[in-house]
Amino acid sequence: MMFKCFIEVGQVAYISFGLHAGRMVQIIDAIDQKGALVDGPCIQVRRYIMPFKCMELTDFILKFPHSARPKYVGQAWQKADTSRKWAAMGWVKKIKARERKAKMTDFDHYKVMKAKKRRKRIIKLEVRKLPKAPPRRPSTCTL
Repeated sequence: MMFKCFIEVGQVAYISFGLHAGRMVQIIDAIDQKGALVDGPCIQVRRYIMPFKCMELTDFILKFPHSARPKYVGQAWQKADTSRKWAAMGWVKKIKARERKAKMTDFDHYKVMKAKKRRKRIIKLEVRKLPKAPPRRPSTCTL
């Protein structure tokens, strides 16, 4: 099977779990097939080697030279306005919704269940009010 996702120097990744979970980093250099040197100077992630299984790659690619210093990486991050672009993605909304759902109490789950039941009942009543479609005639062709 062919690989569909290739690592590039300058690619931005989301850290899904681990020490810096929930933060964004830039790939500075690919060390081997299991890890990369990453850095996130604008979001207080110091340069270190991170395994790829902790990262989820994004479509953002920053332009800076191979093995660039944190100063240049930070400038590239600011120039590309990556933080604003990331906040506008649907991916972030899903992550926040997942966190919000994880913080819900039993009573919150109960309120959501009751609201869904209420919504379903309203929809059901409105559908019943709609005029019914005339019955379809059976086809007369025989095989």
